[in-house]
Amino acid sequence: MWGEVVEPIVAVVGPTASGKTDLGIYLAEGLNGEIISADSMQVYKGLDIGTAKIEPEKRTVVHYLLDVVMPDEEFTAADYKELATAAINEIRRKGKRPIFVGGTGLYLQTVLDGLLFPEPQRDLKLRVELLEQAEEFGNEYLYRRLLECDEESARRIHPNDIRRIVRALEVYIKTGTPLSKLQAQYKGQEPLYETIWIGLTLDRNLLYERINRRVDAMIESGLIEEVKRLYQEGLKPQSTAYQALGYKEIIWYLKGFATLDEAVRILKRDTRHYAKRQLSWFRRDERIKWFDYGDYASREDLYRAVVEYIKSYEKE
Repeated sequence: MWGEVVEPIVAVVGPTASGKTDLGIYLAEGLNGEIISADSMQVYKGLDIGTAKIEPEKRTVVHYLLDVVMPDEEFTAADYKELATAAINEIRRKGKRPIFVGGTGLYLQTVLDGLLFPEPQRDLKLRVELLEQAEEFGNEYLYRRLLECDEESARRIHPNDIRRIVRALEVYIKTGTPLSKLQAQYKGQEPLYETIWIGLTLDRNLLYERINRRVDAMIESGLIEEVKRLYQEGLKPQSTAYQALGYKEIIWYLKGFATLDEAVRILKRDTRHYAKRQLSWFRRDERIKWFDYGDYASREDLYRAVVEYIKSYEKE
């Protein structure tokens, strides 16, 4: 063991397929910690292969916030904050260290920094109307609407990320205030928890290669069957889970809108774009100490360097 220290919290972040899960387990095993997932899609039951959710038999330490809601349920940043805060308290009560692992930056900031502004109540009728417009006129139509009322938010959202586009439009329609303006009002406050931020990265071409291999492995592991089961069980187009990477693309294939090769190609492309957006989000946070695989002879050397950084941080 490296010690029984509970504070500060550790957060392992970075783009998808960068190796966060393995590092998180390594740190939890050595730091007497337990893991809180910071992945907006791994909270859904049944979304396993497509979200790269760690298999139960590989969870050598306790994991929180995996499989907490059904795929057709709504789950917000406020919901995440409530459950994650409870997890922090539970882990500390047991004398262990909370270790966040994941790539959903908004969720992490919501919990650790307290960046959560009051959102209007969900309006299912409005959401269905917006999704029907996207279905009829295309995602680009809604994206242009968002550009007109909230250009700053639109610039941060990919034109095909219909879930976030719809949510930003919902906020503006219900409040008359751009989402970006509401978010800006709640920045600049002191973090709620002292946190050691660890970022994982690697050469872009290597990252993209890992993403492509991961998608191929998902298909071989039964992603099509997983999506087919969820679709047959009634996964609704307006649900967040329906729009998840790896699910909407395979649904297109199942509906006959694309061949399997086309769906896989689009999934690889969109996952690469997602990784790029994740990096852009986290690069803005100067608290993150980045560790690049290319700087180390082996993965084990990188892990040891992370541990040394945590030790040095705690001595300051």
